[in-house]
Amino acid sequence: MGAAYLIGIDCGSSSAKTVIFATDGRIAGVGHARIAQISDTPRHVERDLEKSWSVVAGTIRDALADAGLTGADIAGVGVTAHGDGLFLLDRGNRPLGHGIMSLDSRAYGLHDQWKRDGILDRMMPLAGQRPYPYSATTLLAWIKRHQPERYSAIGVAFFAKDWLRYCLTGEVATDLTEASTAFTDLHRQCYSTDILDCLDLREVAPALPPMHDSCDCAGRVTPEAARMTGLMAGTPVSAGLHDVIAAAVGLGQIRPGDMTVTAGTFSINEVLRDRPVTGNEWACRAGYRKGLWNCMAISPASASNLEWMARYIDPEDPDSAAKLIDAAIGKFSEGRMNRQIPLYHPYLFGSPFETPATASFLGVQSWHDRADLFRAMIEGTIFNHRHHVEDLLRTGSVVRIGVSGGGSRRPEIGQLFADILGHTVMTSPVREAGALGAALTAGVACGMATSLENAVDSLDVQPRQFGPDAVMKRYYDSIYARYQSVAQALEPFWPALHSDQGDDYLTDSLPNA
Repeated sequence: MGAAYLIGIDCGSSSAKTVIFATDGRIAGVGHARIAQISDTPRHVERDLEKSWSVVAGTIRDALADAGLTGADIAGVGVTAHGDGLFLLDRGNRPLGHGIMSLDSRAYGLHDQWKRDGILDRMMPLAGQRPYPYSATTLLAWIKRHQPERYSAIGVAFFAKDWLRYCLTGEVATDLTEASTAFTDLHRQCYSTDILDCLDLREVAPALPPMHDSCDCAGRVTPEAARMTGLMAGTPVSAGLHDVIAAAVGLGQIRPGDMTVTAGTFSINEVLRDRPVTGNEWACRAGYRKGLWNCMAISPASASNLEWMARYIDPEDPDSAAKLIDAAIGKFSEGRMNRQIPLYHPYLFGSPFETPATASFLGVQSWHDRADLFRAMIEGTIFNHRHHVEDLLRTGSVVRIGVSGGGSRRPEIGQLFADILGHTVMTSPVREAGALGAALTAGVACGMATSLENAVDSLDVQPRQFGPDAVMKRYYDSIYARYQSVAQALEPFWPALHSDQGDDYLTDSLPNA
């Protein structure tokens, strides 16, 4: 009997997971490890490239052991990782400093200058999006300004998952979904020198790696990687997916009109379209194949808030976030309309607004306990999702809405999404949607499936639906209106309240700096 399992690697902002799947989506084994962020400098959030590969290799070994399998049982490997940000190699394909993660905010000042100069608006017809402060192009421009020696040494500019695939295969490459975060033409979906020229980054063009469709085989496991991971040398590795698309694919959301809401480190909200649709409130990027576009509205303001609170309440317990969700759900029985809950704006790491924002609780009383505060945080993160969903509904009709992450597999949270969004939502029993999406691309790359659609249709997954309760929908409509009004009132104060107005930010923000 030949190899019958697929591996999906999902290296997120705070942890790395390797999940082994049967072709029907059943999980056979899991390897999981925390992965460190480096935040020694204010506004910098980075990752050590070599250490991240070592951690991921360990999770592959652990997943094989957990499943009782060997590398000979694995037909293919797919990789996803936190999207955007920037990972650099020198001309010898060695790490050129730490990888810069999408939570990094060092380039806010430069981004603000681009806004004042009209550069962000000029990018929309070229790329279908305005660069974010954590986009690869923005970070490259920051490096060119502040670290010119590093900039001149760049040999490869790619992304977190591409580094891991390079470690597995020895092949430098990226995929269409990842490249479209920064470097591709909106309509032709190929690299654009016009984008680089607009941002004064033409020197980077030779450093952009070969770009594949997500289901292409982009290399095979090398003997060295096989020794580190337990995989068989020669195992096919797919090009893989940006983590946003990977989560949608893992939920079976792969056709135009499918909307996916993912409550992860970022508030991720996306809808697939068969044509490019642009707007200032979303980015229009590439789907998993040419001829498909992904309208995506995101902000770093979702479940990362819950993890932050859990880390301070019980830093020694890795399950503290889940326990706090349990405690907050316990309050549900008291009736939301009979218990005043504080209002929370989840802007610890960022927001949908271009102005640097800050998080806040409002309406806190002496009798509130930590379960009340945690419930407020849950509601606030879903309000933030609603902000983006309402923007995306302007791109066209939606066939269905799938929700994952943020405890949404619990029925109380699934119902809360439906009530706050005001739409019927579907939650999936799939535990690791991002890893599954990556694994499904590997199934196509190794020939186990003829297409990604075929691979998704082979899954044995029964989603659960939640329709909005009419009374609760009206109730949350009123609270959401208050949430939005307070945010608008606070916006003028955010720049002065922002946690770090450091020298770089002030310098970059000054005219003619």
